[in-house]
Amino acid sequence: MGKLRHFLRRTARKETEGRPPKQRLRYIAILPSLITLLNGIAGFIAISYTSRAASFERPLNQRFGLTFFAMAGYMVFLAMVADMLDGRVARLSKSTTSFGGQLDSLSDAISFGVAPAFLMLKVMELKVRSLSFSSLFFQGLVLKTIAFCAVVYVCGTIIRLARFNVENEEDESAHMHFSGLPSPAAAGVIVSLIVFQQDFLPKFLNRYETLYAWADGAIYWILPFATIASAVLMVTRVRYPHVVNVYFKGKKPFSSFIWASMAILFAVWNLQLAAVVGFCGYAVWGASRAWVIHWKQKRVKEEGEAPTPAVPT
Repeated sequence: MGKLRHFLRRTARKETEGRPPKQRLRYIAILPSLITLLNGIAGFIAISYTSRAASFERPLNQRFGLTFFAMAGYMVFLAMVADMLDGRVARLSKSTTSFGGQLDSLSDAISFGVAPAFLMLKVMELKVRSLSFSSLFFQGLVLKTIAFCAVVYVCGTIIRLARFNVENEEDESAHMHFSGLPSPAAAGVIVSLIVFQQDFLPKFLNRYETLYAWADGAIYWILPFATIASAVLMVTRVRYPHVVNVYFKGKKPFSSFIWASMAILFAVWNLQLAAVVGFCGYAVWGASRAWVIHWKQKRVKEEGEAPTPAVPT
């Protein structure tokens, strides 16, 4: 037995000779890491609320009339706040680490990848199952299409986060623009539409049955397409500005202060409507701007390649 143990130790020693020693994590930044964990926890709670909504179909709180779907959306919004704060706290305390970056990406995959996709999937499934179809085959086809949209979105989020980890630079000056739609903004497109439908429409349009039915049905039609579009925009190279660093940080014109004040007042007046306008407008604006720039460059290139007319002598 002793000879066997000696042989195994000698073999293991030979196998490890020449290899660099393993890096062990000894110290981490406590406060930024806790805030990042709050991001992931909020995403998990959003998934939990979504599951309960699909099971019980009743309001979470009779006093406020919040459904489980609405609460799941608000949990994703809370995750966005935590995601915005953890990096700021880490840079202010000069405690940015590779561990923090990896933890942030894993939390983002839960809160801005799985949670919004699962929320969209269950909201749409509940609606589809309540409708009457001519055949079960067609109903199953619709459900599979919705599930496909959710899977594509999750894959897009994971690819977006992996690419960001590879290309990310710690210098704050490099964080002025994003390459592709940021995952929190993509999640905001989906979640804001659902929160708007679940929390805004029943409270403000319940007296107008026709308008309520039209708006409610429109959101159900838009959700799958918005999910696919958000997934595609995340993996493209479309440039999106970092709103805080570009428009709020440093000295800006007085007009910027007026616009920022109006945006804050709009959010205070009606958070659900402001979220839809903000997130959807941000996604559409970046894509539209990229298309216009591409069209102008193509036009200039075509004009430059056009033959110059001969000058008569």
